[in-house]
Amino acid sequence: MIELDWKPDKSSPTPLYIQIKKYIKEKIKTGEWTVGMKIPPQRTLAQAWGVNRSTIVAAVEELIADGLLEGKSGSGTKIINNTWSLMNSTPPPDWYSYVQAGSHYPNLPTIQEINQAEFAPNIIRLGTGELSPDLFPREMMKEVFKRLPDRINSLGYEEPKGLLFLREQLSRYLQTIGIEASPSSILIVSGALQALQLISIGLLQRGSTIFLEKPSYLYSLHVFQSAGMRLFGLPIDEDGVQIKMITEQKKRQNAALLYTIPSFHNPTGILMSEERRRELMDVCEQELLPIIEDDVYRELWLDSPPPPPLKAIDKNGLVLYLGSMSKTLSPGLRIGWVVGPNPVIERLADIKMQTDYGSSSLSQWAVVEWLSSGLYHRHLDEVRKALKVRREVMNDSLQRYFSDIATWSVPKGGFYVWLCLSPSLSIRELFEKALEHGILLNPGNVYDQHATQYLRLSYSYASIADLNRGMVLLSKVIHELTT
Repeated sequence: MIELDWKPDKSSPTPLYIQIKKYIKEKIKTGEWTVGMKIPPQRTLAQAWGVNRSTIVAAVEELIADGLLEGKSGSGTKIINNTWSLMNSTPPPDWYSYVQAGSHYPNLPTIQEINQAEFAPNIIRLGTGELSPDLFPREMMKEVFKRLPDRINSLGYEEPKGLLFLREQLSRYLQTIGIEASPSSILIVSGALQALQLISIGLLQRGSTIFLEKPSYLYSLHVFQSAGMRLFGLPIDEDGVQIKMITEQKKRQNAALLYTIPSFHNPTGILMSEERRRELMDVCEQELLPIIEDDVYRELWLDSPPPPPLKAIDKNGLVLYLGSMSKTLSPGLRIGWVVGPNPVIERLADIKMQTDYGSSSLSQWAVVEWLSSGLYHRHLDEVRKALKVRREVMNDSLQRYFSDIATWSVPKGGFYVWLCLSPSLSIRELFEKALEHGILLNPGNVYDQHATQYLRLSYSYASIADLNRGMVLLSKVIHELTT
């Protein structure tokens, strides 16, 4: 994804199209934009640089005439081989072919666009799964970092499994939610996503299958697919994943494990019932099917605490339990954890040491202070109160402006409302139109390719004023597209 971190100078006597032509030519000349790369569509460039589309057309046509670009109807405009014969005597490596040959799949195009657009000025982020900057615990964080110099004797590399003090604190914390885990059975990772990456390359054979809910956050990633595995979706209902297909499909699909988000599921917000959790554990024990329990939203309950984690009722070491500070405190700390049997934790720790030699020591010490001081639980109380207000704001907007065009369920916690649009429309066109109005959405089809009439809405990130304004604007865009 090309970053458009430049704008032409409208006060300059040099025509805008000449400035744009020189900018693109310089990017090609320095090798930042390589042979075979597609440049963004003309409409995208015009929006990013604040010029008329005709200005972009003029610049692109001259670059095509110079032999630097090639435009084909339906396939966009790309940098061509003539570039290097015109500008350099010795051609550099064809980096684009290297990029294409990489074994790790690229993000879905829509996810790349979302990642890029999140940092555009004045954008209203109605899909972002992150706490609002308004909820950042500034004063508590200052207090935590003020205390750290008295704790820290060194900021060197930590043990392969992570800082022992942190694993001891996590062991105590996990007891409060019913999980008995000694420090030696806990691995500190740089967020739950890294845990999934370590599992994908450290525990599983190529060609095996991962069971998961459908839709699922995991569909928006290429972690397991890049390691040579398939994803097989299991249907869900209001109580969580439907388990009858596990027995039917395990051998047929060569299933290696089950990935589930039982508490305030991403993207649907569903809370798996206690009865369903016990049924799931029984079936997976019978089928000898290990479970990855992604429980990063557990503490974000708004009405009442969720049922015990699957790991709390696991008596046979079947469950790998993932937790994180990213959703509850700050994603910038990059601290999560995996709980599992010792051989698994040892294996994952060894791979992690080969990957990054350990998560941030400073962040680990900060999380120790958050947990040991009691500040973390105070912060969680405040976050729950704020999220409850935000959930009501979103639900009120949905009832006012969406009751004739959508259906939804009110979540009991977490960040997300899974909105089903009643009128038939192009989810891609809705994404683009909303973006033109300054609203960034997460379309449902990134979590399930067949969820083409769904949106994952989040009430956690945008300010309350932006939530209200964004929901009104979104309803207008949908009504315009359907009428």
